[in-house]
Order: sequence, then structure tokens, then C-alpha cells
Amino acid sequence: MIAYLDCTTGISGDKLLAALVDAGASQESVRSAVNAVDPTVRIAFEPVTRAGIRGLSVIVTAQTEPPSRTWSAVRSLLEDSELADPVRAMSLATFALLAEVEAAVHGVPVEDVHFHEVGAIDSIADVVGVAAALHALGIDTLVCGTVAVGNGTVESVHGVLPVPAPATALLLRGVPVETGPLPGEATTPTGAALVRACADSFGALPAMVPTAVGHGAGSRDVPGVPNIARIFVGDPAAVGGHDGLEPVTELETAVDHLSAEHLAFCLEELLVAGALDVWHVPALMKKGRSGAIISVLCTPDDESRLVMLLTKLTGTLGVRVRRISRQVVARELRTFETTFGPVRVKIAGTGSWLRVRAEYEDLAAIARRDDIPVDVVAREVEAQARELLAAEAL
Repeated sequence: MIAYLDCTTGISGDKLLAALVDAGASQESVRSAVNAVDPTVRIAFEPVTRAGIRGLSVIVTAQTEPPSRTWSAVRSLLEDSELADPVRAMSLATFALLAEVEAAVHGVPVEDVHFHEVGAIDSIADVVGVAAALHALGIDTLVCGTVAVGNGTVESVHGVLPVPAPATALLLRGVPVETGPLPGEATTPTGAALVRACADSFGALPAMVPTAVGHGAGSRDVPGVPNIARIFVGDPAAVGGHDGLEPVTELETAVDHLSAEHLAFCLEELLVAGALDVWHVPALMKKGRSGAIISVLCTPDDESRLVMLLTKLTGTLGVRVRRISRQVVARELRTFETTFGPVRVKIAGTGSWLRVRAEYEDLAAIARRDDIPVDVVAREVEAQARELLAAEAL
């Protein structure tokens, strides 16, 4: 399943949780997860309207509430609970982000961080509830739109703070943001941490077939501004039409200040981050300087994220963006048992057009292990793969 989060009026833990439940996440699965951390917590979901738009709101109550919790106390609560592993991992990741920025804001070691508002049981319930709801819905990929942060000031235990609050601002580094239409604090630290921990990418609504749309209501009802977070849940749409074309984005930038090693590192990091392909070619820059043109191919969903990463890695002052199409030959990645052990092999085409190519990382590992030239390993593995494919066809 794929989901798209619309943060046009900002995001908070309760808005995201309510949106996920409104989109079909089981209320019982959320309650069970939260009660695994604190059995005294009660969660209620109620329909409300915000500027005339229906949404779901969350009400969290607990029998006891300590004044604040340290990061280690919150971590112990989560680690000692009987949560499902994915729910626990996402909850821990969210609070780890919060602890990191709180430590940076207040200039204290991470282990000494005291959570105030975000250590309250309602924030813990929001974080654990969101993780449980995402797990219950079976969402594999979450794309988040531009996050509205609001404007003005907000009151906290530390006094009056500018919007976005310092912790929120640090959490949203690398995330596309805007002021948005909602006055005051539109995005809370908990909401920002959840977006950072849960979102796989940031950008426009991806190609998908929605099966549900959830509306999560914020606590304020502002005239003329529907304080609602929306989440679209569905299946990834088959891209391209009958001609087999699929949309892709090509990013390009020119640099003349990077060494060959630095260029190689940039390309490796972009691939690890999800680029479909990366390459660079030599270029003669202004004033006769030698440089390089770096090109990155990515999906439209990854466009904004990889633009930011390319800028961060190279220090470039501009990235060209071209939205194009490509035609992809159908291929299959299989693992074959060979005389060297299991090897992943990419297969494309049929008959006389059959292409069989072993994965380089597997070949290199075998070559190092057995002290055999990598090209010898490749020829033998690919020959064995062809024989196995021929035997399957009989």
C-alpha cells in the first residue's frame, strides 16, 4: 500500500493519528498498542467539523501524568512494552529524533534531555498510535507533501517561542516547508518528528489508485481555514500507458570544485538514497576550468528529496530539473544456486534476445573469497544460469 500525507494546514501527532484511523486503521489496534505502553490510557475518536469540513479528532486521557520524562525514561517505556517490532522501532525512531533536536536546542547531552510537552502521555499515545495505525493499514510507502509550519509565536514551558519552534525547525531540515494558511503553530515538534521518521519521500501526490481518504482534525477551529490533515491510502498506479513509457525526472548540475574521489562519493550516496541511475561526464567550464556534469535519474516522488541531497553533497548553487519519460524493458532479478553458491542474476528478454547478467556485488564477493578473477566468475555463473533457464523451459 502507498499513502500520501497532505500537510497544507500543518501536522501534529493527533491530526496524523486521526487521519489514519479515519482512513480505515483499526481503532482497537491503536488502543492495544498504546495500552501496551500504558494500560491506564484511554483514547476516544470523535467526528468534528473544521471550517465546515468533517474530520476525526483524538482525545487522550490518562489516570496519572508525570511533569516530564527523560529520553531514557521514554525509551525504557517503549523497549519494555509488548509492541509489535515495527511499531516499537518506528516509535523509538521518532523519539530519538525528538531527543536529538531537544539536546541541540538546549545544549545538553541527549541522555539528559527532559521531554516536557512531547513527553506527556498524549504525545506518547500519538506517536505509538501513528506507528500502530501505519502498521495496521499495511502502508509500505508514505509520501509527504509540503509541510505548513504556521507563523507568529507559541507559548511553551520555556516561554514564548517563534513559529516554527526551535525543535520543529531543526526537525524539518531537508523537508519542503511553507508558512501555510493557519495562524500560530501549525506543525508541532511531535508532528515534525513523525513526518521525518515515517515519510519515505517528500513531493507531489504520487501516481496511485486511492481506496480511502482520511481527515484528521486539529484542536483549533479557525474560521475559513479547515484545520485538517488528509491522508490518501491506496495502491500504486501502473505508470505509463500502452506504449510502456513511465515518467522519470532527470536532475543535472555542473561543478568545478570537486575532486574525483568526491565525485565518486556523491554518486554512491545518491544511489544509496534511491536514485535510479547516476553518472557524470567531463566538462570545460567558464574561465577554462575543468569540471563535470552530474546527472541523476529518479522517480518523480523522489525528485525534491534528491535535489536537496545533490545540493548538500556537492555544494552546487543550482540544479536543473527535467521531467521526461523512459521506456523500460521488462526484467527479473532471480537468485540461482550455482557451483559458487547462491548468486543474484538479472534476466531480460526472451529467445535470441535473452540477456543474463549476474549482479556485480555477488561476483566480486565470490572472486575475493575464492581468489578467482571476477570476469571468470561472471562467465561461469551466467553460463550456469542460462542452463538452468533452458532446463526450466523444457
